[in-house]
Amino acid sequence: WQSASGNATNLLPLYSPCNTGSTSKGGVHFPDDDDEDVSINKSCDEKLQDKVITALPEPDGAYLVKVGFLRSHHKYEIIFSLPQVPTLGKDVSLSPALRSSAKPRLRATRITPRPEGGVRVVCEYIAQQEGVVQEELTLVNRSRRDSSVRVRLQARVMDRHHGTPMLLDGVRCVGEEKHTK
Repeated sequence: WQSASGNATNLLPLYSPCNTGSTSKGGVHFPDDDDEDVSINKSCDEKLQDKVITALPEPDGAYLVKVGFLRSHHKYEIIFSLPQVPTLGKDVSLSPALRSSAKPRLRATRITPRPEGGVRVVCEYIAQQEGVVQEELTLVNRSRRDSSVRVRLQARVMDRHHGTPMLLDGVRCVGEEKHTK
């Protein structure tokens, strides 16, 4: 190859994990429709899983719920499910101590049992502080107050002037909070 000035230019082939043919022969092999690449399908499944909120069990018995990127000074409705927790049973509610806090940033608005077991939790969260933040809820059994499980909600809160985050399934922005300094 020669540039407009007449000098020879070296062109290097671009690497792509999908290229299975040789670029030195001047061609690129595209897989047939019949060629099924399991690694591509697996990575697509993993990407889809990254867009859904999941409750991950922690070594201390709590659950970590990662809700992805949120924007500061916005209010969100967050819906997630917890698996069946034997110590809680079906009579689950929010810890009474957490209901009485002055202005909680995270509060559960609805807790309902799921037919397949576990509970569905609907929360309201007000993102105020930027960075990786964690807030905590404690769910208790109404009839046995000594049975409880902690849920840590983790969010990556970005400045409200740095774009709009793509929200995970189960996260919905319900409004903007007034910014006060």
